[in-house]
Amino acid sequence: MKRISSLDMTTMTFRFALVAVTAIIFGTQSSAESAEDALGSPNFVVIFTDDQGYQDVGCFGSPEIRTPRLDAMAEDGMKFTSFYAQPICGPSRAALMTGCYPMRVAERGHTKQVHPILHEDEITIAEVLKTKDYATACFGKWDLAKHSQTDFFIDLFPTRQGFDYFYGTPTSNDRVVNLYRNETLIEPASDMSSLTRRYTDEAIAFIRKNRKQPFFVYLPHTMPHTRLDASGPFKGKSPRGLYGDVIEEIDFNVGRLLDSIDELGLADNTYVLFTSDNGPWLNKNTGFADGHLGGDHGGSAGPLRSGKVSTFEGGVRVPAILWGPGRVPAGTTCDRIATTMDLLPTFAALAGAEVPSNRVIDGEDIRHLFHGEFDQADPEKAYFYYLRVHLQAVRQGKWKLHLPRLEEPVGAAPFSRNVHIAPADRIGFEKPFLVDLENDLGETTDVAHANPRVVRRLLALAEDMREDLGDYDRVGKNMRFFDPLERRPTTPPVPDPSKPRKKKPAGSKK
Repeated sequence: MKRISSLDMTTMTFRFALVAVTAIIFGTQSSAESAEDALGSPNFVVIFTDDQGYQDVGCFGSPEIRTPRLDAMAEDGMKFTSFYAQPICGPSRAALMTGCYPMRVAERGHTKQVHPILHEDEITIAEVLKTKDYATACFGKWDLAKHSQTDFFIDLFPTRQGFDYFYGTPTSNDRVVNLYRNETLIEPASDMSSLTRRYTDEAIAFIRKNRKQPFFVYLPHTMPHTRLDASGPFKGKSPRGLYGDVIEEIDFNVGRLLDSIDELGLADNTYVLFTSDNGPWLNKNTGFADGHLGGDHGGSAGPLRSGKVSTFEGGVRVPAILWGPGRVPAGTTCDRIATTMDLLPTFAALAGAEVPSNRVIDGEDIRHLFHGEFDQADPEKAYFYYLRVHLQAVRQGKWKLHLPRLEEPVGAAPFSRNVHIAPADRIGFEKPFLVDLENDLGETTDVAHANPRVVRRLLALAEDMREDLGDYDRVGKNMRFFDPLERRPTTPPVPDPSKPRKKKPAGSKK
């Protein structure tokens, strides 16, 4: 750690005084950039829930789930209403960690898995921040070393991808959660009801230990991905049933973490982002309905159409709340397009770190949005909706264009016949289907005929993306393959369903 001399301290005191006097004279707060200069490298905390729907937070409209701490977090900070992840767990984590569309990242074995097996030469947010001496830790679900609790690559664990410390589990809690500390299994078939509290306990302890240096805490909760469970103080308490219990316990523990940051005097120098990895798991609900019954184990996308494993808005638009007293303007709502991929370049810029320059990064620096400078947002920014290796839609501004596709598209396999979403949403489009999202969040009405120029523009964007990144029938020029290839594939290399999977022991490398 750099020592602060008496001269440095005098300078810092003078700068703080100058900021205060300026604010008094002009009746305004100092800029977030001035605060950064005065306080040094900021801390970052990302809380990443699993399968939590857009409307499963009070401030996003939940009628039954009580989330007072998240609601207060939004009142003290910023709510993002056009924040995007990916349609399913593993790809969403790959996008967040690398700042790239999952289609772009290199995977072990040159195969585009359903849940990416992240190549060791990909660069994560944690690795970027380590260049600026950040303490880094991951608490919860990793899911980037193979989608299995027992058959995974230990050399692709968080501890090998830039994190100093790991307390969590290799993947989803479909059946069990095997709990690891760093690379050691400490608790097979862990008690799921205690996980939300225990992840938070560990995160708070890490922050306390590293409070005198900048830190990055990544907290990807196991739930509300099913199977669900909640601890005694919360179980059976929510009007929304067990699903509501789980969300309300997560809310309580978000509050514990924010309180700890405040008590340690770190609030003015810390950004905390709360969001989800994808939309709600609708096939856990009665009749694929938007979750509202006590027995429903999936969430709600509210006004958005469909849910997880879908490129309708309900599958990829997620709740997002940013908190950073003195930096993030309180009580604000951002409706500009932002994504989990933007976190890597944004955190790098805030930390004074370099974004990898030897590869394409899809995310962009959105410090201007973090600080409420919405007029600086790029009006040309686009978001591309991939399901597996299939480009299905593109959004720019208020316009979203669903590209022509079959009802059971080949490029979406194994989700071609998509049993995860309601039958009414398992549809194809014979021609481009244009939606005005400002007036039609439910994506019900095609306005392509009235807006031909918009359609042409979005089709051109889609074609540019196919050239750059690829689609089900082509490999883009900037899709990454780090290991030597006999020849570059012409279509995305997906697993051959005719070949049986080979079992490997946990921790194997090949």
